[in-house]
Amino acid sequence: MVVKVLHNGNCSKSNAVLEYLDENGVPFEIINIVDDPLSPLEIRTVLKKLNQSVFHIIRKTDKLYVENYADKNYSEEEWIKILSENPSLIQRPILVKGSVAMLGRPIENVKFFIEK
Repeated sequence: MVVKVLHNGNCSKSNAVLEYLDENGVPFEIINIVDDPLSPLEIRTVLKKLNQSVFHIIRKTDKLYVENYADKNYSEEEWIKILSENPSLIQRPILVKGSVAMLGRPIENVKFFIEK
């Protein structure tokens, strides 16, 4: 089964996961979330596969978050819209395989995920 990787090419952890998958012969498809941002529906779908709330995938150390969102109290739906419009705020990489997904960090988790 092909693993879909929600990827940001400027992220060293995301690039490390792609390298790991390639070195281990795991077929994968890159979805560049910066060049092709996820729609709110796609974000909801990923969250369902992660079995997590939107708050689990927000990059709270990102400069944009710290400067514009850290002190705000948005609903889950509002956050989904914000992430759709600001994909750099999404934790990455996120690996999707069929009906399940996981954050691709730490990289040790990736091995478990692709073997499952």
